[in-house]
Parts: sequence; C-alpha cells; structure tokens
Amino acid sequence: MTDMQTFVQDYIAVWNEADAERRRQLIRTLWKEDASHLARTLEAVGHAGIEKRVSDAYEKWVREKGNVFRLRDGVDGHHGTIKLRWEMLPSGGGEVISIGFDFLVLGGDGRIRTGYQFIEA
Repeated sequence: MTDMQTFVQDYIAVWNEADAERRRQLIRTLWKEDASHLARTLEAVGHAGIEKRVSDAYEKWVREKGNVFRLRDGVDGHHGTIKLRWEMLPSGGGEVISIGFDFLVLGGDGRIRTGYQFIEA
C-alpha cells in the first residue's frame, strides 16, 4: 500500500469520480478482486459489485443531487486496517447532509479485503 493518507484520499475520490473508466481503475487499485463492501442495507462483492455500489452512490448523491463526499477527520490505521470518517455536503458548500464511518480491512497486498460502512448522521 502507498502511504495511508494517499490511500484514503483515493478512497474518498472514487465516490466523487465522474469518469466511469477512472472510477473502475480506482476500484481495482483500492479493492481486492474478491473484496466486500458492507453497509447496513447493502452488500457488494467483487470488483463488479463494488463498481455498481460506487456508481449507484455517485449517480444518486453526486450527479443527481449535486453533493460531494469529503474526508472529515479521524483517519487512523494499524495491523492492516484503516478507519476514517467522511461527510457529504452540497458541492457548492453548505450544511453537512450526512456523516459516515468506514472501517477497512486490508489484504496482504494493501488493497481492501472488506470494507464496513456505518452512517452516523
């Protein structure tokens, strides 16, 4: 894995990426082929499932509603894990709409093996 800060910046960037091919490349860089992305009501498995999950979120929250995801605070990691908090707000600025916490378990190659997403607000 590259340094944690770069990894986390790429992780946040993938959710905002307008270009489908660039988004696909980032997913393959960040997640293992058989990785899982798990939220309370969603389960995405493998690159195809994660690509659909990320693309659906992009279409709904970024393209249609004009929001942006950004890193909030609290990035930390050790022993092959990373925790981070993010927020979603209007791209032009304004009140935060949603706050989330993601816990990422990395494989030996430094890519995400399992990602757990929690919506806090």
